[in-house]
Amino acid sequence: MIIPATRYRDPEAALLFLVGVLGLEEQAVYRDDEGNLIHAELRLGDGLMMFGPAGRGGLAAHLADPGEIGGRETTTIYAVVPNATELHGRAVEAGARIVMPLAEQSHGGTSFSVADPEGHIWTFGTYNPLARR
Repeated sequence: MIIPATRYRDPEAALLFLVGVLGLEEQAVYRDDEGNLIHAELRLGDGLMMFGPAGRGGLAAHLADPGEIGGRETTTIYAVVPNATELHGRAVEAGARIVMPLAEQSHGGTSFSVADPEGHIWTFGTYNPLARR
């Protein structure tokens, strides 16, 4: 099993965007005594991703925020969804920055890529490579 994880400067805004716009579901959100988000686990179907605040934890010195490196990203998260067209419409309606437009892919399915509020790139598509097993 592989579970991607990332960091956000504003984890509360990230939580609102990922749940409210992109449709991920909260599995667990942990907060410190002051109510600050310190760790979140979000589900999409059978998949899970985790995130926390930037600058915390042992890996902080090894991670760069897209805003620190010219808006570029070193990896992306791919999420299988049943209807990429519908999700694309919701992201556009919310004013999200579409990085790659909705398109049919030569290897199968339809997908698009969107930047979250801090520049992390998410690709949502109907192609499921695990279905080929």
